This record gives sequence, structure tokens and C-alpha cells, in this order.
Amino acid sequence: MKRPNILIITSDQHRYDCFGHMGRKIRTPHLDALAASGTRFEAAITPNVVCQPARASILTGLLPLTHGVYDNQVSLDPKIGEAGWAGVMSKSGYKTGFIGKAHFGHDSAATHWGNPESRPESAKFPADWAGPYMGFEHSELMILGHWHDLLPCEEPPRGQQFERWFWSHPNAWEMWKQDLGPSTGGAAQTWYSALPDIWHSTTWVTDRTRAFIEAQSKATEPFVLWASYPDPHHPFDCPEPWSRVHRASEVDISRSHKRDLERRPWWHEATLTHEPAAQNHTQLVLRKEYSRIQPQTDAQLAEMTANYYNMIAFIDHGVGRIMDALQQAGISDETIVLFTTDHGELLGDHGLYLKGPTHYEGLLRIGLIAKGPGIAIGNTVAEPVSTLDIAPSIYDWAGMPLPGDLQGSSLRTLAAGRDESRDCALNEWSLQPTRTGVGLELRTVRTKHAKLTIDLTSGAGEMYNLREDPGEMDNLFGDAGYSAMQKDLNDMIRARPGGYLENLPKQIPDA
Repeated sequence: MKRPNILIITSDQHRYDCFGHMGRKIRTPHLDALAASGTRFEAAITPNVVCQPARASILTGLLPLTHGVYDNQVSLDPKIGEAGWAGVMSKSGYKTGFIGKAHFGHDSAATHWGNPESRPESAKFPADWAGPYMGFEHSELMILGHWHDLLPCEEPPRGQQFERWFWSHPNAWEMWKQDLGPSTGGAAQTWYSALPDIWHSTTWVTDRTRAFIEAQSKATEPFVLWASYPDPHHPFDCPEPWSRVHRASEVDISRSHKRDLERRPWWHEATLTHEPAAQNHTQLVLRKEYSRIQPQTDAQLAEMTANYYNMIAFIDHGVGRIMDALQQAGISDETIVLFTTDHGELLGDHGLYLKGPTHYEGLLRIGLIAKGPGIAIGNTVAEPVSTLDIAPSIYDWAGMPLPGDLQGSSLRTLAAGRDESRDCALNEWSLQPTRTGVGLELRTVRTKHAKLTIDLTSGAGEMYNLREDPGEMDNLFGDAGYSAMQKDLNDMIRARPGGYLENLPKQIPDA
């Protein structure tokens, strides 16, 4: 039997409910069509709510405290990364590729020239470098892909393939910063960028993915490709003309956009008010101004939401073009397509924005769609799963034995429409004071209808009955009437599979 191609498409910081088929007022026709022609997992979560740990888990099939990337600014050990599914598939007759935002870290041992994602080390790479990296035989990368005055788009000779392409367009950086309006009324990190869509990272990822598909359609070997869009991560800077697709007067904003910290465990407020223990001034500014957003008015949140929707609509268009490329290449019927993200976005829930140690559904839960040979059409799976399950699924779909150390489980049976019971999915985060000024050891478990998050250091926590309280308004942690539920969920956390990495790497910001 011919082994299928496998295409993984990810967005960055994409809420589970920001799809047309989830009922919000957002236009995503191509992603909706993908879901209708395949299987969607409605209770999928991320194993960590920030980028680097979540992405390392997708690649390795390991939980963060096992692969060692316990927070951002912690590099994935290249040896652990190369032992993930990309490295294994490369040695097993698959052409492996990565296009877009990787965000695996900046360990200098990654290649002979250093790390391709390191801002200073990227200048050492030859112009024709295209991998290997973290087990991917072919790599076309960008450094981060979303920008701030202190996190600019690196100008050659720094940067990788995307940055060289971006800077080939005259005045692109200045156009990105220009706001064409109308005025957002001060909505945080939100503007109508003058950058044309043909010069945008979303277009670049789409075009390079289509080129990879076209090239591989002529090959005899199957491929597995990870195409990684860096949006809709903040800032909310959608380019023309996509910034006009959704208007603030039309979108639906969060129903719980008033802060209710008095109902929550102590760290919700502490992580908003404490001084980050940043390692330098740049990191302090980024943590206080870029990673935190102050309360927004309804009008400001509507502007933010509209531009967030617009960034997703632009990605949706790209997904449609990628699906067309598979069809034109004649390999659509022999390609498994997964669409997901690294983590969600708070987008005003409980008066909070972006991401942080507040594991509400908007941040913890993610969209996960699968389509292709052997996958049921129009199927919805209610079992709790995780992007940790992607690695074992890839091996399973390729007909390969599963490595014994994986902490996820294959989605193949569920995606085929057959019954399989899952108890829970896990999330873990060793939060350092450099981010918020507070150190936390957070462990979260989610079942079909309940969720518990505990801080192992202080013993505090929060628990929600999602069946009766989908808005997560009533924290039941410590409620005697729910002691049995709390014990069951706590036991699931304690039953975490696998071991822990003994010597966790240091948290080091990239220069």
C-alpha cells in the first residue's frame, strides 16, 4: 500500500472558536470546507500555552518537562529535536520539509553555522542554505515573523529565506508600520498596515508551500511537510486589502470581557502587576509593553477582534490556495492534511488578552482538523486530545511503529470515525519570573466536561465544570460539593505518563 503524503498547516495563536463552522462571525470558507470534508476534534488542547514549548511538543510527541522546553526563550536540544518525527521520517523514505515560523529556539549546536533562528548567528549562514534543521531535510525559515520596534524584521545579512525575500521589496518595512486607518481609537497593538498582501509573510508561506507541493508531485517518495504561518499572533497588523474584510461594527466580541480577578487564584492578578525579572532592558520592555495589554473598551476590543479575524481570513485564503495546489498536482486524494495551531488567544476573555498563565478555553483549547485517506468525512470527535498526539498519528498514518517514549496517542482510530475513549489531555508549564515576575509550576488537565489547573508550588488552583459553566465563571476549586471531581482530576495530573528531563536548559533570550 502506498504511504500517504502528510501536510501539517499551523497558524500561531489561533483561538479554537475562530472558525466559521464554530459559530463566530468570522469568514473562513476554506477551513470550513476542510472541516466538512474531514474530521474535527472539538476538545483538542495544547500541551503548553506559549509558542516554543507547544511547537517542541508537536515535533517530538513529548510533554514540555520531558523535551525540556518549559517556556519561551528555552531552546530545544537539537539531539531531542532531531529524534522527533521529522528526523525519523527523513530516514524512512519520506521527504521532510519545514516552511515558515519554526520557533524551536537558538541553540548554536543546531547546524554547522549555528542556529538559523538566532538573530546574530543567522548572518553566518550561506545564501543557499535550506537545511537540514531539527530533522527536517528541507527548511525555509523566518525569524519570528511578527514584529515590534524591539523585535524588528532582521535585515540581510541577518535573517533567513523569508527576510531576504521581504527586504527585496522597496520600502516594505516602512509600509508595514504605516497605519492607513480608520483610527482604531487606541486599540492596543492594532492598526491597518499599508503593507500589501503580496509582500506579507502569509503570502510567502503559502507560495513556498505550493512550490514544495509542485516539486514533490514529480517525486517518487512521499513527503511530510510542516507549513507554519506566524499569524494571527499579535500585533494585530493585517495588511491591505484583508484588513477590510471584517469591520469592528460587525464582529462579536468576548462575552466575558470584564476582569473578574476576585474569582480567580492569586496568580491571575500577580502576573499582571508584578515586575518581570527580565535579564535585560529590552526584555523588560517587551514583557511589560508587548506581552501585556491593559483593559480595552468595547470599541477598542471590537477593533482588535476585527483585525484578528482579518488575519485569520487571510490565512484561510492561503489554505484554500494550498488545497488547490494539492488538487492541481493530482495528489489531493493521497495526502493527509492537518490544520491546527500552537495555542489560542484570550482576546478579551475575562478582561485578558494575548496569552499567559490563565488557562481559559480561549487560550488552552485549539482547532484541530484532519482530512485525507482513511479519515471520516463530516466527523466530529468529542474526546479530549492534544497536539501532543500529532507525532504518533504521523507514524501511524505512515505505517511505521511508534517510538516507545511518546507521551501522546495516535488520532488515527478517532479520525477514522471509530470509537475510542480518552480520559483527558494534559498541559504543563514551568513559568519563570522573567516573564511576569512570578514563578509558577502549573499543571492542567482537561476532560470532556471539566478542567483543573493547579500550581504545585503554592497549592492554589482553579477548576471548572465546563458542561454547566462553559464561560468558566465559577471557580469550583476547594468547593466541598465538588471534592470528588477535584480528586479525580488531580489523580489524572499525577498519572502523567513518562519521565522528566533531569537537567533542564537555561532560559536565555536571543540577542
